[in-house]
Amino acid sequence: MRFHSMMMGVFLLLAGSGLAVAQNLPNPSQLSNSQLLQYYQKAKASGMSDMQIEQAAMAQGFTLDDIAKLRRRLTEEQDGSGRGTFRRDTVSTGRSLGYQDLPTRADTLYDSLQARRMRIFGASFFANASLTFEPNLRMATPRNYILGPDDELIVDIYGNAVDNYRLKVSPEGTVKMLNLAPVYVNGLTIEQASERIVARLRQAFSSLNRPGGGTYANITLGDVRSIKVIVTGDVMRPGTYTVSSLASAFNVLYLSGGPTENGSFRRIEVIRNNNVVSKLDLYKFLVNADLKDNISLQDQDIIMIYPYQARVELLGEVKRPGIFEAHPGDTFGDLLHYAGGYTSEAYTASVRYRRNTPKEWRMGQIAANETTTFVPQNGDRYEIGKILDRYENVVAVRGAVYRPGDYALEPGTSTVRQLLAKAEGLREEAFLNRALLHRFQPNMEPSILAFDLGKLMRGETEDIPLQRQDSLVIKSVQELREAYSVSIAGAVNKGGQFLYSEGMTVSDLIYLAGGYTEGGVPYRVEVSRRVKEDTVGLMPSQNTRIFTFDVQDDLAMADRRQRFVLQPFDLVFIRKSPRYEAQKTVVVEGEVRFPGRYTIDNNTERITDLIRRAGGLKSAAYLSGARLTRKVPNTDLMGNRFLEKLNQNELLRRATQADGDPETAPEPPQRLNRELVGLDMASILQNPALPSNVLVQDGDSLIIPRIVETVRIIGEVLNPSIVNYDPAFRFKDYIAQAGGYTDNARKSKVFVSYANGRLDRTKRFLFFHNRPEVVPGTTVNVPAKPIRVGRETTPGERVAILSLLGTLVITLIRLF
Repeated sequence: MRFHSMMMGVFLLLAGSGLAVAQNLPNPSQLSNSQLLQYYQKAKASGMSDMQIEQAAMAQGFTLDDIAKLRRRLTEEQDGSGRGTFRRDTVSTGRSLGYQDLPTRADTLYDSLQARRMRIFGASFFANASLTFEPNLRMATPRNYILGPDDELIVDIYGNAVDNYRLKVSPEGTVKMLNLAPVYVNGLTIEQASERIVARLRQAFSSLNRPGGGTYANITLGDVRSIKVIVTGDVMRPGTYTVSSLASAFNVLYLSGGPTENGSFRRIEVIRNNNVVSKLDLYKFLVNADLKDNISLQDQDIIMIYPYQARVELLGEVKRPGIFEAHPGDTFGDLLHYAGGYTSEAYTASVRYRRNTPKEWRMGQIAANETTTFVPQNGDRYEIGKILDRYENVVAVRGAVYRPGDYALEPGTSTVRQLLAKAEGLREEAFLNRALLHRFQPNMEPSILAFDLGKLMRGETEDIPLQRQDSLVIKSVQELREAYSVSIAGAVNKGGQFLYSEGMTVSDLIYLAGGYTEGGVPYRVEVSRRVKEDTVGLMPSQNTRIFTFDVQDDLAMADRRQRFVLQPFDLVFIRKSPRYEAQKTVVVEGEVRFPGRYTIDNNTERITDLIRRAGGLKSAAYLSGARLTRKVPNTDLMGNRFLEKLNQNELLRRATQADGDPETAPEPPQRLNRELVGLDMASILQNPALPSNVLVQDGDSLIIPRIVETVRIIGEVLNPSIVNYDPAFRFKDYIAQAGGYTDNARKSKVFVSYANGRLDRTKRFLFFHNRPEVVPGTTVNVPAKPIRVGRETTPGERVAILSLLGTLVITLIRLF
């Protein structure tokens, strides 16, 4: 109902210049939504209230249908969604209707009151914007309609004479036709007025409406007049309403917004000439669709809405929870009728209620047989709870029966044997030596009753009577033991664990595992079995038995005496042929006559044998740079990082051997989980018996590079570069070729890496440094000084340290 009266503001087109422009009003359907909003703002700015705008619109002939349509259009324009919430008391002067103010305390209070009002049964009926309760202006003329000034009568003459008159009732209550005397019709019904008009027309048409006269007249109601009705009392929008003379009490009640929060829905009176002509009880319509009290209104009628006398609240398991108005003589049963009755889960044995007394609250209960006699009082609060989450006559059976579940405790299902019969009996695997009956004691403490199920079913013991909430549990034989399985591993296609079956043999298990893999042998099949009871022939420390035997490789059905029957939890192992293995290969690259991949011929093949099979070395082979890389297990993160570093050095050396041209360098290794095996290839070829002539392994890669005549200097030098190897150069000469050390060079830790993967470092004795040898293909690495964290030494401290070191040197020289 917030925006109900705001919608009526579309008729503010009446406001700017008053009612004098009524004859120039535009058609409402020709107005856009934005124009409606502009008109509304102008009307509010001129000082007109929403009530005045509504009344002015009705006075200018706008029908209730027009009002309803424009009401919806104005809502859509207000918020763009058709769900406007603009209140009738909102002032929008100088402000866009789309603007939303921050909620004030008054707004919050209003919302709270509206929310409470919506809980009152019937209030939502008046908040439905899609309802208008407009009178039907197209219906046949009611015979009891009372005529008055401004009503229009249509007189249609047909037959031997044809004519038509539209007669408007004058303020004096008369109508006039032709040159005949006026006819007084004010206060008459249509039927009474028709008789008078026909009687007057007979002065012009003597045979009018006479038998056999041939001329007839039909009198109907045309346009109807407007009447003014006053709505007062506890109503949302009290005032005077101008409505059609066909309007009923419900039409005006809906226009006025219905009763307020304190208004009565059941004590509404229509007063005419100081006499009560009708008493309305809206509950009759809301509950039973009874409209017999919805009388037609007349001019100057008064609708009076009195305050409510008693209201109660129904909560919980009713179909329409809310606040209901109790009429004198109503019982609690009547309130349940207004609330739609109980839901399907309502606890109807008793209803708790809270009642106010002059000093405090009081609790009470209504028994099921008191609902039609219990009289509610104002302020009562009734709470209908849910039924208890329990059964009054249920027993259950679980486990090894054909139809487990819940059953009704009733004649024919009152003992254990009868319950099992209802459950279609025991399954074949049911364990008969024991069953358990779970039962609650009177204090709801759980208890267990154990009995021999087999004897009970055979009638050897008495049947056991059941009680409410008993639960019978019957286990199967399989449930009382560990799940049986057997396992197979080794040279089979699908090894693993399999469900054990009685009579299963080793051949059956091999068949289930997909048969032998290539290389699997049927002999030396081994079965490992747990020792359970039979310990004959076992050592005290022996806990398993091992069986070894042969099985036919085609898994044919053999003689029964040759079939080995498995037991639960046996482990079966299928061995491979001793000499069966996948081919192992190595790769030979570089300066050999026939580079490529080679299969390892036997388990004693060494590096020199591999060189021989590759056709020997080429003339450009550089033996000092020969390298062997080998796969390593990828299990250690730190090891992987170390190997990655080695591979980076490997790439660096390969680029060096290609005279610094990455385009002509050999392909880098594809995997990081390889390690470099340092070789002295020249020594190995001269003496194959050396330990360094290692056995080759699967995945090895032997690289024989070509002759390299360069040296690479990297790290903390001024010009890292690749220079030609010169036998006359010493270590410092190569450093000089790279521009010398930088200030950040750590000279004492300089090291070199040779083409074959070996490393050598600078050795120090006192103040003397023994630099490593530089040969072709060497990479000289000058590391940087570590970053020191903490206070740096001052110049004075450095002078003191140098003086101390000088004194120590002089002392040592004198000693030696």
